[in-house]
Parts: sequence; C-alpha cells; structure tokens
Amino acid sequence: MQADDAGMPELAALIAKDAAMTSKILTVANSSAYHRNARVVGLEQSLVSLGTDMIKTLVISESVFQTFNSFPHSSSTDLRGFWKGSLTTAVIARDIARQMEYPHVEEAYLAGLLHNVGRLALLATAPKEYAFNFMARDDEDLCAVEQRTLQITHSEAGAWLIERWHLDSFLADSVLYHHEPISRVESAHPLIRVVRLAHLLCFHEDQQLAIEEAGHLCGLDAEKLDQIVSNAARQVEKSAAYLGIDLAGADDIPTPTAYAAPMVDPVQQRLSEEVRNMVLVSEMGQTFARQQGEAGLLDAMTRSARILFDFENAVVLLENPTGHALHGTATGDQQQRLAELVIPLNKGGVVAEAATARKLTFVSRDSQALSVAEEQLFRIVGSESMVCLPLVANQRCLGVLIGGAPAWQMASFQKRERFLQSFGTQAAAALETAISERGHTKRQIAHVAEEYREASRRVVHEVNNPLSIIKNYLSVLDGKLAKREPVVGEMSILNEEIDRVGQLINGLADLQPTESSRVTDVGRVVDDVLRLFRATDFVPASVQIVVRMQEEPAEIDGDADLLKQILVNLIKNAVEALADGGKIEISNRGHVNRERKLYLELVVSDTGPGLSAEVLANLFSAVRSTKEGAHHGLGLSIVHSLVKKMQGLITCRSGKTGTTFEILLPARGSTSQVAGVQTRAMDSV
Repeated sequence: MQADDAGMPELAALIAKDAAMTSKILTVANSSAYHRNARVVGLEQSLVSLGTDMIKTLVISESVFQTFNSFPHSSSTDLRGFWKGSLTTAVIARDIARQMEYPHVEEAYLAGLLHNVGRLALLATAPKEYAFNFMARDDEDLCAVEQRTLQITHSEAGAWLIERWHLDSFLADSVLYHHEPISRVESAHPLIRVVRLAHLLCFHEDQQLAIEEAGHLCGLDAEKLDQIVSNAARQVEKSAAYLGIDLAGADDIPTPTAYAAPMVDPVQQRLSEEVRNMVLVSEMGQTFARQQGEAGLLDAMTRSARILFDFENAVVLLENPTGHALHGTATGDQQQRLAELVIPLNKGGVVAEAATARKLTFVSRDSQALSVAEEQLFRIVGSESMVCLPLVANQRCLGVLIGGAPAWQMASFQKRERFLQSFGTQAAAALETAISERGHTKRQIAHVAEEYREASRRVVHEVNNPLSIIKNYLSVLDGKLAKREPVVGEMSILNEEIDRVGQLINGLADLQPTESSRVTDVGRVVDDVLRLFRATDFVPASVQIVVRMQEEPAEIDGDADLLKQILVNLIKNAVEALADGGKIEISNRGHVNRERKLYLELVVSDTGPGLSAEVLANLFSAVRSTKEGAHHGLGLSIVHSLVKKMQGLITCRSGKTGTTFEILLPARGSTSQVAGVQTRAMDSV
C-alpha cells in the first residue's frame, strides 16, 4: 500500500491469497458503519468502500492477531486482557489524533494497537522466563526488570520488530518512546506524543499530573480527555467485533503488580537449549545440502546466520587458492565492495587471527587498533561489533563468516559459542563440497574446451583439402573459360566441395560421433575422389593411380562424405610420399568376416619409401610431424577417427617397398543382420 504504482486490483489479488483476511475485509465492508445501499459482494469493491487507511489497519491488525495467537504460549497464557488493553489504547489514540487534527488517524490507531507488541515478542521468544512478567503492570519498573533479565525492554523489542516491517512512518518510534518522560517527548513527532498520552490514559489513570502534562503537549484539556476515555469502551467492543476478538471475561483476569526474575532450572534450560541447537544445526545442514551452486550456498549461509543469531548483517570471506588472504564474496547488498575486499593473513589483525587460529572471535569497533581492511569491513556490515566465525572443514579454514550486531548482544553470543561453532561446522562442510564440485566443474569445462580445440584443429586440417581442390579447379576454370570451353562438370564439383566445407565447419559443434544409416557405393566414391585429383595439377605426371574394383556392387553402411574424407587424406599423403614418382593403388578386396560381422575391405597402397618404426607406432595419434605447416601430422588421426565413426577398422603395413592401409567398412545390412542374430539368440536362451 506504500507503493506509488499499486492499485486496488493488485491489492485485492494480494489479499485474496489469505482467506481469513478476505473474510475480515468483506465483513467490515458490509457492516453498518460502511454499508450504504446495496450489499458489497466483491473484494475490490469492498476495498474501495473501506479506503486505504482502514484497509491498512485491518490487514496489520489481523496479521498481528494471527501471528501471535498461533505461538505455543497462546494456549497457556490468556491474551484477552492484553488485546483489550491494546485495543483501548488504539481507540484512544485515534480519538486524540482526531482532536489534534493529525492527518493520519488510522496510523495513530495502529500505533496504539501495536505499542505493546514487544511484550508479545518477548513472550514468544522466552515463554517460561517472561510468562509472569507478561501479566505485570506496564510501567518503567517492568522495563527495568526486562533489561536486567533479558537485556532488552518490550519497547525496544516492539520497535525492532516494527522496523523489520519497513513501514514508511514514525510508528516504530512511537512504540520505542511510549515510556519516555513527558519532558523528553515535548518536541517529538506528533504520533509519539499521541501514543504516550493514550498509554497513560489506558494504563495509568492514577497518574493525573503526567496525564495533564501529556494532554497539554497534545493541546487537549482535562474535559476532552475525560470524554475520549468515556467513549473508548463502546468503540473497543466495536473494534473487537470487527477483528473477531473475544474479550468476554477480560476484566476478570488477575493482574499481578509485582515483578519476578525468571525462575527456571539452569540445568534444564541448558539442556533444552542444547537440544534445540542440535535440531537447528541439523536442519541447517540439510538446507545447505539442498543449495545449488556456491553462490546459492553462500546466500543461504548468510541468510540463515542472520535469522538464527539475529545478526544485523552477515558476509562471508573465503580463503584464496594460495591460502595467503581472505577475499570478500559478491553476496548481499554491497556486492562490488565485498568482491574487492582483501584481508591478508600474514599481516595480523583480529579477522586474520580468527582464520589462522580457527577460533571464534568477538570484535568491537573501538576495542583495539584495526587495520584499514577491517575498518572497511565494519563499515560494510554497519554494526558496532562483529562475530568472526571460522569455517573449518578437515582441519582447513575455508573462510570466515562475519556477523554484525550491536555491542549489547555480544554477551549473549559468548553464551552461544557452541551453537555458533556447530553452525560453522555445518556451513564449512557444505562449502567444502561446493568448492570440490566447483573444481570438478572447472576440470569438466577444461576437458570440453580441449575437445573443442582438438575438433577445431581437425576441422581446419580437413577444410584445407576441399579448399585445395577448389583452388585447383578455379585455375582449371580460368583456363577453360579463356578457351570458351564448357565448365558444367567443374562447377558441379566446386559446388560439392563448397558444401563439404560447410558440413565440416558445422560438424565442429558435434563432438560426439553420430551413427549413419546411409548406404554408400564405394566404387562411385572412389571415382569421385579420383576425378577431383585428376582434373587438377595436384597429382604430378610421375605418379600413377591405379584402381582395382570388383564387378559386383560394393555397398557399405556408411556416409559417402566420411568415406570421401578418408580417401582424400590417404591419397594426399600417398602423393606427398611419392616425391620421386611411383604408383598408388586403390583396390576392393571383397568381403571379410571379422568377429561374426561382415565387412568390405578397401585398400590404399603406395610404392613410397615406407614409414619408420617410430612413426608407425604412433601413426594414428595426433602428433606433430616433420611436414611443414601448422596442422600437418593430424591427417591419419582424423582418418582413424572417421573410420571409427563409420564403425570400421583400419590397419597399416609399411616397409621399404611401400605403405598399405587396409580399411574394413561395414558391408551393407551387416549391422542389422548382426542385431537380428543377437536378438534370435537371446530369444532362444
């Protein structure tokens, strides 16, 4: 409702999510106070009828009642007297605001209603310790007992709670100062004076002098104040009816006037705290384990620390890989400042010592000399004191969790050292796992990057083959065009080679081999490859290429383009090996049965000087050869990978009389036939 761009439709959609709240709104909108002619049936129409101030009052009031009535103490503590006092203060505050012509009347009502909400907060937090004092008279003596036993008064607790609601008003201040002396609130905001006077009229009718002074500050005389108090009872009943609160018998609840310090067995209290802490720490461990990624874990750690220990702010400093410094992590509101914060571990200082000694440390802003980095850290967390909790896993400090808090809370943190350390152990274990996973992820990324680099080298090498062919054909075209000879065949070959370049480049994104179900005529592919070489100047006149193919069709299960790449690489290598001339033979030796699978054997041989034993041993590995150029030495490793991609086998024999490559490629239908035989064999079993 504080948003400038919020309208009634958005507000209605939000309130509709709460059935009890919706029912309350509709009930009040159709009551005699707001009912005009026809019955209001829609939620949005009801909101328009009530107005924003009344909606705000109903929503916050209902939220407070729902929240505090659902706490465990609500069954053992009768809250009717408390709610009657709160409603009476609210009604009186609203009437005072009207008499003062204060523009925000419903805000005054809310301030009166919530001025003692801190008592509910203390009861919810420490039901055994505060149960007796919850029923005590609400005055300065009660605040003194609360400060002595719980280190916080109900005024401070209420203001702290309301500040967390981020209401754009002085409502929290009116709660904080409702026990202040009259002289201190003389020049305060009107809402503070209204609540102070309403509190006196409701709870301290016997303090006439204080009431007169407070009334004077609000511009109201005794007669007007008497009239406001006399009208309050009927309005309280009406407000209680609006909000569905049963105040029957509230006046019969005994109210003690004495104050008591908490009477609890310290051993039992300590045992109860330990059990609660164990449960919370276990739950935190499960919460941390569910986080995805290191950033999510760090956010969960800081958020959980703020909730569990009531830190004003929490940040995490992680040890760098070398272990020489603590670095801020980019989490929370001041991500850039934290990311650039560095605290050296070898320069001393309380934060560095907490990490190196692996010891929980409490630091005050003015207790000792701080380094510049530690002063920066204090400004980032924005607190008077800091708790430095080392995150230790397997005897190694992974970092330090820094929690900011007021100085008065340090004593309570020191009492909860074991709880803090248990939390740190769970957080460190989860952080160690996240760091390990981050290292594994980095290794995976490096592996994939290396695969892409290798694939890139292969593609560059393979693209050079068709580019060389294209270059040679362009020179052939140049000659034919000058003689006005037909170039249809050459243009067709150029188109094919350009398409092959595109396929090779597109294949860079596919690192995994893909199976192909194409049927390829080996003889036709051999003819195409030879046509490429013979039509250009790549094959010198001193090199003879002989083809020996059988008459029957030689068909395989495989991709023609892959076979074309294999043959281009092998023939190109053979031509380069025959610098002084010689013969290259490409032959089809027919079908071979290898391990119950039928293959077609294709052989490429040359009469070159042969390969050394060292080169032959590493023939199909991607190693640097003695050839000139950036990518030489890859050709045969690419051939090997392409043959494997076609589910074939390749071997090499080499000697002084030449080199022979024997390639076994799956014969047509062999894959499906083997699968069928295996299926029948399994069925028979």
